[in-house]
Amino acid sequence: MKTPPRLQCLVEEGLIDTVVRQLMSGKEAMVFVVRCGDEVRCAKVYKEATHRSFRQAVDYTENRKVKNSRSARAIAKGSKFGRQEQETAWQCAEVDALYRLAGAGVRVPQPYNFCDGVLLMELVTDANGDAAPRLNDVAFTREQALSHHKTLISEVVRMLCAGVVHGDLSEFNILLAHTPGFDGTQGTDGPVIIDLPQAVDAAGNNHAQRMLLRDVANLRDFFGQFAPALLTTDYGPEIWSLYQGGLLSNSTALTGRFDRAYADVDMKAVLREIDDTLAENDARKLRLAC
Repeated sequence: MKTPPRLQCLVEEGLIDTVVRQLMSGKEAMVFVVRCGDEVRCAKVYKEATHRSFRQAVDYTENRKVKNSRSARAIAKGSKFGRQEQETAWQCAEVDALYRLAGAGVRVPQPYNFCDGVLLMELVTDANGDAAPRLNDVAFTREQALSHHKTLISEVVRMLCAGVVHGDLSEFNILLAHTPGFDGTQGTDGPVIIDLPQAVDAAGNNHAQRMLLRDVANLRDFFGQFAPALLTTDYGPEIWSLYQGGLLSNSTALTGRFDRAYADVDMKAVLREIDDTLAENDARKLRLAC
């Protein structure tokens, strides 16, 4: 196919040889299958902010640091240069997360390069060498669902131990890849996590807990269609509680159960807080009216 303009610079730099075909177009990027020497890889071309439909970006970008002080000031002012820098920071967040998680042994595509808003990485494939399907396009037996759910819960833990929460994990951004076996054996299928531009720092983002609980709940609800016993599990709160207590590691044995602590509510104190808030709000309105 004709080389898209955004990929031309990678061709000129010798990072890719040819563009084979477009693989998909999502809310944040377009993905192409490309050939690099003897290897087939994929190139993720990020869309500009004006063409993206990703929502609630403020939750994901909270406390993301920009090292360059000039860029940070421009972003704060919302200038044209600031918006460009913010877009670059947004793209780099996925690249950084991908390298970080790959280094921690998380099942993510192997990143190779990032150039001019294009991320070059491993093409995750099925047993036939074609692009691997998303989980939402596959039906599972009960045993398969239990196995893949167990694997992905372990990956969520591994990510959290690396300081990262995916933030948008679901059956739509997990691929079912094929891993060839040794000595000519058939090999196995296993999940690979993709799409990380919304990944957040577990310790530095106030929404990290909520996002992790949602990620784990999404896995429970999806695989629970095939293995209903999973619908009664409570891995999310268990994982986060262990993480907060400094007790979580990649080898931590999880139970899927979590006993919530309940305490008596001091209703008088709650009502006093409400009254104080209302009084403060009335006083503020009065000051504004003067």
